[in-house]
Amino acid sequence: MAAIAFDVQGTCVDFYRPILRAGAAINRGKGLSIDWAMLSADWRTLYREALDAIIDGRRPWMRVDRIYREALDVLLEKRGLGGFFTASERDELNAVWTKLDPWPDSVEGLTRLRRRFTTSTLSNAGMAAVVAVVKHANLPFDAILTAELVETYKPAPAVYQLAVDYLGYRPDQILMVACHKYDLKAARAFGMRTAFVARPLEFGPDATPDIAPESWLDFCVDSFTALADRLNAV
Repeated sequence: MAAIAFDVQGTCVDFYRPILRAGAAINRGKGLSIDWAMLSADWRTLYREALDAIIDGRRPWMRVDRIYREALDVLLEKRGLGGFFTASERDELNAVWTKLDPWPDSVEGLTRLRRRFTTSTLSNAGMAAVVAVVKHANLPFDAILTAELVETYKPAPAVYQLAVDYLGYRPDQILMVACHKYDLKAARAFGMRTAFVARPLEFGPDATPDIAPESWLDFCVDSFTALADRLNAV
């Protein structure tokens, strides 16, 4: 194995707490009582539905930041909250997706893994958004690759091909790391090796994401530092 590609949102960084922080500030400032945990879950659902529609050819390609912004408008109108938010306030709230917190193990684990392997993002988010996330969270990557470069989204094979084309290694020489099994199933079908990192708090303390180990995965760990241990990256 020569290179490692990483999913970003949820895997490297936590999006749940930043959204709740931003929402709490909005509630205080506007005297609202929005359930931001529920809104963030619905926001992610609309985002995923849009991605699937693009992959299936049911709608034209659109960058993730625009998808999130469109979904935010839908959510606010659906909940009768549209009149409380100006266009600029919606833009500012949408920018929360570029200011996400690293998980406690992310920087140390990535630093260790980078010493031994070529490391890259392989995210569905846009290039500018991932660059912003990486800088905000101080994530040490050798390369930034995102689905925007091929104008489709994971789990489409063209996204995994990016790692082959730009990192210069065969699929079997690249390890795909994610906390989402759909991503890893597609990477495995493409020929990559796979590492599942359990992120039980990805959707908050009340959610129950699937974090069970699977026999078809090459590695199942609970942190990037544990993965570095398994790969003898000191």
